[in-house]
Amino acid sequence: MKIGIILGSIREGRRGEQVAQWVHSIASKRDEAEFDIVDLKSFDLPLLTTATVPGAAKRKYDDPRVTAWGETIDSYDGFIFVTAEYNHSVPGAFKNAVDSLGPEWAGKTVAFVSYGADGGVRATEHWRQIVANFQMVGVRGTVALFNFMEFEDGALVPFERREAEAGVMLDQLIAATAKNLVPAV
Repeated sequence: MKIGIILGSIREGRRGEQVAQWVHSIASKRDEAEFDIVDLKSFDLPLLTTATVPGAAKRKYDDPRVTAWGETIDSYDGFIFVTAEYNHSVPGAFKNAVDSLGPEWAGKTVAFVSYGADGGVRATEHWRQIVANFQMVGVRGTVALFNFMEFEDGALVPFERREAEAGVMLDQLIAATAKNLVPAV
């Protein structure tokens, strides 16, 4: 089982890199799945402008960067979205990246680790509506990190309870992903 930890911010000086590394350090202690960080920034995706709706493109995209992104997403069984909250919603570049694909997301599992002024919870709630369109299975357990209380001098210093919260989230994600991989009879 392969789980991609998607680092969804592409901004300079982004806090998400620390968050993704923290999630990876906790997840990597587990042996039920393989966990990789997938850095959205490394794909340099264009804005979605193609006339063909990605869901109808049959994995044949106009831009090789989108094709590479799609192949990467296709290689995972489930995901952890590491998401900032921008203006009470999801990061635009991350939303564009999700919208640029179709069948690569369909039916897969997802968990959310957010960060922002109020822990990024509004971004997580928006993501839940977005991923439902792809019939993704979103687990209930989340981690929500507060910008003004869990980052000191720019460094992530999560509350003590966060590792246990991450453990619950990972338990749920691994169980849902394993169940999702069993073929229907």
